[in-house]
Amino acid sequence: MGFLVDTQKEGGGHSWGYVRSLVRRKQVDSANGQSHGHQLAKALTVPHLVAIGVGATIGAGVYILVGTVAREHSGPSLALSFLIAGIAAGLSAFCYAELSSRCPSAGSAYHYSYICVGEGVAWIIGWALILEYTIGGSAVARGISPNLALIFGGEDGLPAILARHQIPGFDVVVDPCAAILVFVVTGLLCMGIKESTFAQGIVTAINVCVLLFVIVAGSYLGFKTGWAGYDLPTGFFPFGVDGMFAGSATVFFAFIGFDSVASTAEEVRNPQRDLPIGIGLALLLCCSLYMMVSIVIVGLIPYYAMDPDTPISSAFASHDMQWAVYLITLGAVMALCSALMGALLPQPRILMAMARDGLLPSIFSDINKRTQVPVKATVATGLCAATLAFFMDVSQLAGMVSVGTLLAFTMVAVSVLILRYVPPDEQPLPSSLQERVDSVSFIGGETTSSGHVGTSDSSHQPLIDNNDALVDVPLIKNQEALGCLVLSEENRRIVAGWSIMFTCVGAFLLSYSASNLSFPGLIRYPLCGVGGCLLLVGLIALSSIDQDDARHTFGHSGGYMCPFVPLLPIICILINMYLLVNLGSATWARVSVWLLIGVIVYVFYGRKNSSLADAVYVTTAHAEEIYREHEGSLA
Repeated sequence: MGFLVDTQKEGGGHSWGYVRSLVRRKQVDSANGQSHGHQLAKALTVPHLVAIGVGATIGAGVYILVGTVAREHSGPSLALSFLIAGIAAGLSAFCYAELSSRCPSAGSAYHYSYICVGEGVAWIIGWALILEYTIGGSAVARGISPNLALIFGGEDGLPAILARHQIPGFDVVVDPCAAILVFVVTGLLCMGIKESTFAQGIVTAINVCVLLFVIVAGSYLGFKTGWAGYDLPTGFFPFGVDGMFAGSATVFFAFIGFDSVASTAEEVRNPQRDLPIGIGLALLLCCSLYMMVSIVIVGLIPYYAMDPDTPISSAFASHDMQWAVYLITLGAVMALCSALMGALLPQPRILMAMARDGLLPSIFSDINKRTQVPVKATVATGLCAATLAFFMDVSQLAGMVSVGTLLAFTMVAVSVLILRYVPPDEQPLPSSLQERVDSVSFIGGETTSSGHVGTSDSSHQPLIDNNDALVDVPLIKNQEALGCLVLSEENRRIVAGWSIMFTCVGAFLLSYSASNLSFPGLIRYPLCGVGGCLLLVGLIALSSIDQDDARHTFGHSGGYMCPFVPLLPIICILINMYLLVNLGSATWARVSVWLLIGVIVYVFYGRKNSSLADAVYVTTAHAEEIYREHEGSLA
């Protein structure tokens, strides 16, 4: 686009102004020397990132999921379910690796969506992630006290100040232990990213050592007893191959912690190198541990005889190793503590990123000078999570956590497609540079009768549309000789944009119709066909056209590049949408209430206070020219 859009001229009351605010996009943070005042500490390296990723991913779920999924879905093929789920999560990890290295700033999927898609989608993603991390942290904290009580000899073993109590006259069971643990973790996070990550590394190491004990000791017992769990008349797939895939959909949520790594991108010393390595190693280590534990446990005891609540402990107890139960319970407590840290770490950075952009009050963007962390946002997060953990059993709300994660995964994959095929070709400039923009606009130019700034030189593009009208302006002087080249690039972007939209719509229709078995066949099968055709058309079109040359220079160049584009992101979109539509109507009803609150907050606060509310947009080349001239004048 060869014009500048001044968003101050949105026109109060006009619907187009509201639509434009939803699609306005920001530039990559730190580009052109953009600064937010005090910065987060650049302290993290690959070992820190692996500790964060493994700690946030391997929660107590592995100590429970093994039994539940094996009994209901997979049987002895549980390890294959974990492998398929790990591969599916790896698709999102590839996309995260590229975007986190290109756009290394706090905010994770919210930040990427704001750059590639627009403010409206970014707000929804950020608002959903706030819900995810708050409920996720509260649910994890609430699960620690029962496991901690087992170490002290049962429910009555904990001191009265830590034990659960029911409030007389109310159906409310308070959990002081959960609230205290949230405050402890909040204090650790306020001390500094390096200190909190070191503590998380220690807790995660203990958990990994316990899992290694389970693998080694369980293998010894398995070889000694003949692997009774695999010698069954029902075979390796007692619920069929479909059961194995159903199991993989269930355990997929055991891999969703690696987005915590991406949220710390601004604090990584060498994000272009360390973030992809950290995300990849964390996911590989988690998948390997999950698979080895599942191979051992389903071999020690038949899947139908597993205790769904304590499968690993009961497997060892059945072989007269009661002492191992205490060690495994300790591992579960450590896993929950590391998962609690992993849940509370990203949210202050999401709040900080949204406050920097003006969508939330600026208090959340304050960074402590000494510890170089967003202390106020961290304390606010801790207070909310501790209050929820103290008063509410949020286990019934756990499904809401998955909505935020899957929405983020989906938008990250869409952002990769946008970055490769139709990267933003405009940059927002602060209104303080309006005079500089006007001066550049008129260099070598002349004002046309319609009020637009024209140029007589082929190397300059018009910058501003004073009437705020979107009109076609020639980009090169010799339109007859070179018009086809300009048209082909314009058409390429149009085709790519429509293809990405077809892909998303097709993935949704296919996932929704394939999952909704209650639909009559006359509706369901045509919907499946339409969705599949749209998805296939989008894939073929994107595979047939060239990717944009700007992909090499967009953001921070030289980082990781996601392979197999567009196939890999499209498969990722399809998987995540399938899981989203299968979360259940009750979950979506609860999430819809939260999202409606978010829409109200955005309309009455975020939209008006956005840092882009007064921004002007120019083409990337002219933005760089304006920045250079501005810096030169300051020098």
